[in-house]
Amino acid sequence: MSTTSTHIAKIATVVVPVADQDRALEFYVGTLGLEKRVDVPFGGKYRWVEVGPAGAETTIALAPPPEGKPAGNTQTGISLYTDDIDAVHAHLKASGADVDEQVSRMGGPVPPLLWVRDPENNSLMFVGAQE
Repeated sequence: MSTTSTHIAKIATVVVPVADQDRALEFYVGTLGLEKRVDVPFGGKYRWVEVGPAGAETTIALAPPPEGKPAGNTQTGISLYTDDIDAVHAHLKASGADVDEQVSRMGGPVPPLLWVRDPENNSLMFVGAQE
């Protein structure tokens, strides 16, 4: 074992700062179809909410931003995998989500990609199965 090991076992939770947790929860669960995993009060005046794909270990926390910091307008860096990106695109458009007009197909080793923005303009990327 290396002496520089950090002992990281997995990516646990990715935090997306949101001002309106109820609205965010409706989008991530109702529109994207993720499961609500945790919804509990913490720190006296806050609420900790986590969502994730069915069966997945890694979750997304929809948490209030740190005191004095803004929420929203963030490129989250989160990518969600789907084996049918065209069906996801059609669903998101039909639900009224802020989604790209079309799936990006660059070809070669790059899989089909699609960006969607939550109600606070935080963007997430869908990655489709390689064509």
